[in-house]
Amino acid sequence: MRFFIIGLATMLMVSPVLAQETATPNGIADNRRNALALTGATVYLPGQGYQENATVFIRDGRVVEVSDSGDTRDDFFVVDMSGKYLYPGFIDMISGYGLPEPARPEQRGGAEVLQSSAQAFNANDAIRSHYRAVENFTPDTDRGDALRKLGFGAVLSHHADGIARGTSALVTVGNHNANKAIVIPDAAAHYSFDKGSSRQTVPVSLMGSVALLRQTYLDAQWFAAQEQRPFVDESLEAWIRSQSLPQVMVVDNWHQVLTAHDVAQEFDADYIIRAGNDAYQQAEALAATGARMIVPLDYPDAPDVADPFVADEVSFAELKHWELAPFNLRLLAEAGIEFAVTSDGAGDEFWSNLKQAVANGLPEETAIASLTTVPAQMLGVEDRLGHLKSGALANLVVSSGPLFDETSRVLENWVRGERFVLATGMDQRRGQYALSAGNQQLTMTLDFPNGRAEFTLVDASGVEIDDSSVDASVSAELISLTITDGADAGPLRLSGWPVDNGWQGSGQTAAGEMIDWRLRMTGPLPDADTATPEQLTASGELPSPVLYPFSAYGSESLPGQQDMIIRNATVWTVEDMGTLVTDVLVRDGRIAGVGDNLSAGDVVEIDGTGKHLTPGIIDEHTHIALFSINEIATNSSMVRMKDVVDSEDVNIYRNLAGGVVAAQQLHGSANPIGGQSSIIKFRWGMTPDNLAIDDAPAFIKFALGENVKRSTNPASIRYPQTRMGVEQVYVNAFSQAREYEQRWNTYNNLSTTQRRNAVMPRRDLVHETMLEILDGERYVTNHSYVQSEINMMMEMAESFGFNINTFTHILEGYKVADKMAAHGAGGSTFSDWWAFKWEVRYAIPYNAALMQQAGVVVALNSDDAEMSRRLNQEAGKMVKYGNVSESDALKMITLNPAKLLHLDDRMGSIREGKDADLVLWDDHPLSVYAQAQTTWVDGVPYFDRERDQQLRQNIADERARIIAAIISEED
Repeated sequence: MRFFIIGLATMLMVSPVLAQETATPNGIADNRRNALALTGATVYLPGQGYQENATVFIRDGRVVEVSDSGDTRDDFFVVDMSGKYLYPGFIDMISGYGLPEPARPEQRGGAEVLQSSAQAFNANDAIRSHYRAVENFTPDTDRGDALRKLGFGAVLSHHADGIARGTSALVTVGNHNANKAIVIPDAAAHYSFDKGSSRQTVPVSLMGSVALLRQTYLDAQWFAAQEQRPFVDESLEAWIRSQSLPQVMVVDNWHQVLTAHDVAQEFDADYIIRAGNDAYQQAEALAATGARMIVPLDYPDAPDVADPFVADEVSFAELKHWELAPFNLRLLAEAGIEFAVTSDGAGDEFWSNLKQAVANGLPEETAIASLTTVPAQMLGVEDRLGHLKSGALANLVVSSGPLFDETSRVLENWVRGERFVLATGMDQRRGQYALSAGNQQLTMTLDFPNGRAEFTLVDASGVEIDDSSVDASVSAELISLTITDGADAGPLRLSGWPVDNGWQGSGQTAAGEMIDWRLRMTGPLPDADTATPEQLTASGELPSPVLYPFSAYGSESLPGQQDMIIRNATVWTVEDMGTLVTDVLVRDGRIAGVGDNLSAGDVVEIDGTGKHLTPGIIDEHTHIALFSINEIATNSSMVRMKDVVDSEDVNIYRNLAGGVVAAQQLHGSANPIGGQSSIIKFRWGMTPDNLAIDDAPAFIKFALGENVKRSTNPASIRYPQTRMGVEQVYVNAFSQAREYEQRWNTYNNLSTTQRRNAVMPRRDLVHETMLEILDGERYVTNHSYVQSEINMMMEMAESFGFNINTFTHILEGYKVADKMAAHGAGGSTFSDWWAFKWEVRYAIPYNAALMQQAGVVVALNSDDAEMSRRLNQEAGKMVKYGNVSESDALKMITLNPAKLLHLDDRMGSIREGKDADLVLWDDHPLSVYAQAQTTWVDGVPYFDRERDQQLRQNIADERARIIAAIISEED
């Protein structure tokens, strides 16, 4: 049923490839000056629109001019382009064309790999800024052919390996050798958050990658400032040289776009960011960065929903993303984001996906610009590429009609004036046909899926006839068909020539009878590549709104701040006022008054009769809403949890439903010195930076015990492997930080003349973080279990002149509570966890009560995504275990964690002037029967039980609608 059109993919060159001038000819040198006039075309000129009956004059691979006079010149060879459309050649800014495939990292097993390259490169193998694509570039016939078929005449080719990936080469994809194909040898510098083929253990996390990138910026600044380099580092030398080039950052999603932008701002970089197909989900936030972007066209496949039980495993966000991803470019354009598009990841679906984007509302001019002028401007090559002005490289795309029309096809691609014929024009004959052959009347279709032609015999309703087949041989002049119609009558053999609207000729039936025949087009085929009416309504509206956050329980618009008064509730102030039935007034996100019969004015009135109002719960220790938790260097103090906050984690909403309003997001306990904490409020629907509590004190996670010394990983060779070694890690880290400080003090005290002859100290993010602790600018939350190590940490801290702020877990805290109180350490513990590993064997449920009795500030934390939404019940257990008062039990999840986080001046209790972080319960707040009815953060009702029921119904309705659409499309 399939056939190849002769010459369909044949390359036609109208001029030979010019050799290098420095090459010695083997034979007679060909020095012809090639001059072509492409006449009669409709030419698209960026910024001007279409110019009809124009002539494009080309000489030696460059555009001479575009004329609208229709004239020709004697010294130009005429190429008739009548009825065709000409566009500037396309540019792809993300490609590996002509470069070796990046290696993948070897499996390491359980042991850490710490060594770097044996060569004079960076200490971390993921920093590969010394790599130059130009030194490894070799034209690739097959990949070049695939790019040309998509319309690309030039690509930015880089080696996608590492966090710093070196420089790319801007190359054309014609039939030239590397010397001729390369437009700019070092066109851009490339980065990512993926360590690539590096075998080194660190980094293992996204936050570790960010930290390594930040440290390398600092190292390069330090290295460049030295008049005489202290050592050889070709990676840093290359990094320094490449900073003047366009800077391209490759990330996976919109969260990473924002993280990359933060790094760019810190180091005054201007990243062109290769975003993901989810960028539309936060288009306004991305637009606010001002970053230029490169956007892929890799739409997600339809989820498998045929089986209802399998469909239940498909998330709401996946369903929504399938439906809205084809609108990504439109929404980015509407937000005012400047972007180029890339074929990276789209494969053969590139053109159908781009056409779908245009059908979904992306302006054609914007689509064309994203392929031409925008990437040219981003790379600073607008004098040579992206347009058809005089002097530009003669890169042109020829199509059968306007580029995004339903039936238009890319026919030719000219690269540096070299002509590549991609289609003979035969594909314009796709459609439905009526065949008259003697007394037989048959219906056929002709299509060209994936560039290959296909004749199909169909019945009157368009359904393929069983057991039928069509074998064909077609050229520009002749056609030969052998048809079996499934009726066991034998083959019908036909031969003929093209005529208007089809073919005709003579043939022979299975019985040997000679006949005349005619194959006539009766209409077009429905175009499956364009958007269906269900995807784009006549009004241009989206099939469904973008939600914030883009997940279940997201909303089209976020709730607003409420000025309100809650009357007659039982108010648990956890202040000196105690618990009483009274009113609470809220204005501008703060508690404006607590008392009876408050005058409120024009505010929302909430009847709290029979209900309980408490401060919002604060979780001192959580790992929810993070993309990564552990970096595993012995000292990971340079990593920041704020770089990996997942603001879309549904656990935020679940916590709000349990009355939790804020949390400290901690690094894990894989190493002695973990990363810097992030302290957030649960502002559901906001971006990560808007979750952060303004001016919150700085914290860091330390850890002791089995996790740190790798008791459960016998293959580990990382230091430390004993509790003694853990102590030494801290002593070394703080001692080295003081030595680092002294080096800087010595340098800063030098005169200007003396500094010229001195080596400036290198800024080190690890040492700087440790100094923040020593200088009281950063507090320590310390993972701990065993009495001996708790004592050790307090003694070690005191020897360096600081205190441990909080011992978390601290299940043997009852043994050393008096020492903790004297030291000034708080305890953040579990209510009744014990026996979940060996070092917890001495845990008792009276731990919190005994620490409190000794004068320790005690909080209950979750360290668990499930427990965190019922911390009120964990607090209730304290009334049973230790006879703690109800008010003091509630303090353990409200005011006390606020104290431990040094936020009690603004959070943790109900008092005039504090943030309006409040929870209205339908029962006693420590009861297992209590449900949060409304949870306010800064006076905004981010959770409301009545609204929650509506959201649940909306989710069910939307799931059903999208699943039906998927099934309908598959049918």
